[in-house]
Amino acid sequence: MTCPMTDKIFKKREFADFLRALKKTYEVLVPVREQGFYRFKAIADGEEADLRFTNTRLSPKSFVLPQSERMFEFTLDEKIEDAHILKEATRAYSPTAIVGIRPCDAKAMRLVDVNFNNPEFRDPWWVKRLNSITLVGLGCSEPCSTCFCTSVNCGPFHEEGLDVLLFDLEEYVLARPLTEKGKGLLQSGGVERDADEGSRNKAHKLRREAEERITSHVPTDKLGQKNVNDLFDAPFWDDVAFACINCGTCTFLCPTCWCFDIQDEVIRGGGDRIRNWDSCMFPLFTLHASGHNPRAEKVQRVRQRFMHKLKYYVDKYKNGVACVGCGRCVRYCPVNIDIREVFRLMNEL
Repeated sequence: MTCPMTDKIFKKREFADFLRALKKTYEVLVPVREQGFYRFKAIADGEEADLRFTNTRLSPKSFVLPQSERMFEFTLDEKIEDAHILKEATRAYSPTAIVGIRPCDAKAMRLVDVNFNNPEFRDPWWVKRLNSITLVGLGCSEPCSTCFCTSVNCGPFHEEGLDVLLFDLEEYVLARPLTEKGKGLLQSGGVERDADEGSRNKAHKLRREAEERITSHVPTDKLGQKNVNDLFDAPFWDDVAFACINCGTCTFLCPTCWCFDIQDEVIRGGGDRIRNWDSCMFPLFTLHASGHNPRAEKVQRVRQRFMHKLKYYVDKYKNGVACVGCGRCVRYCPVNIDIREVFRLMNEL
């Protein structure tokens, strides 16, 4: 029998003590500001987490699906008995806590999970890493103007995929355990005081006000009903793709992109098989060994990106679009392509 989850509370000035206590059990990753941008990293002694961020430039997805990863190693030395035999690279799956992750990024990991962990295919490295990580979310009290999470089954205080959700109540932090992993983490951090009704009411108000601050919305209600060929042949793709320079910024920043390439690297008779992030926006992504490229034109690649997120994924998995409304691609696209407009074009075709 599992014990009921009870909201906990601690003073905000005790947050550093909370992280120090966690470091006895977990590798702790927190948001840190470096060179004008925020990213998650393991903090050294004397460093502090910076919780004033709106969102990190890159999502924490890379801690589960590394941007570059050694899969196997091998040798070409014929004098060695096991030459040419692939051996799995050594990995560590130590308990890790990502503290301060935004709810949209946590949900994104669940959307990606259906690709790497499903009845047809199971990536053991993804599964083991995700299982070793405890996600401590920080509710988004001040969403960006480009955020549209509430339109895509998410929100600034969304709980799906999280183990703990934190509410910043100025002088206090309310911690809501959502799973047994989350409950255990709070115990490891020494958080034992139950939240009172007044604190819970403040948390509820904070959540409601944050959702009301999101003024950017996208339509999704008709995407599942659309004929895939009608969308594929829609007349607007040339206009959407016109400004694109195929830089891949949108795909590398997106928390729900999962494309990768596998390459062998050999140095002095020893080799590694490496998995690297790749992008459907790159011309080489679909280039066949024969020289044929089924998506040789820019417009075909741009169409593929949006069709995958807003139609192919919708039809295959039946759990909404492959987008959590984080707005990264809107903010950082160098030519101002806006996925919110593509939502409208596809939904209203």
